[in-house]
Amino acid sequence: MEVFILEGLGLLIIRVIVGLYFAAHGTQKAFGWFGGGGPAGTGAFFEQIGIKPGKPMAVLAGLGELLGGVLFLLGLLTPLAALFIIIPMIIAIKTVHGKNGLFSDKGGIEYNLVLIAVALGIALSGAGSISLDALYDIKFW
Repeated sequence: MEVFILEGLGLLIIRVIVGLYFAAHGTQKAFGWFGGGGPAGTGAFFEQIGIKPGKPMAVLAGLGELLGGVLFLLGLLTPLAALFIIIPMIIAIKTVHGKNGLFSDKGGIEYNLVLIAVALGIALSGAGSISLDALYDIKFW
């Protein structure tokens, strides 16, 4: 029983940190919170990197990241939440970070890959015993 509790606690810690971060990152795009560019600033950046129309795509991306982060944090519909994390990270690699190599100190893909690995790992293994998926007995595999 102790291993079960510790495993659930470990997964909860990962989900809370990644989920909060990702949700906050989404609010930067969608609402301009936490020093973000909001729809106008993020939209202008999106236009520069070829994502058009910029403003609507910034709002859509921000709301998707917010939703994904909250679902991931709660451990609710976890594989779907993971997709809301993984897809923007793949897009970020393709449009911004891929050309900068591996390491994040050069603007590379390192951090994006870590988020993809965490989200995919949790999606495949399950959100753990301390999650809404567990509480409501939602199973995916």
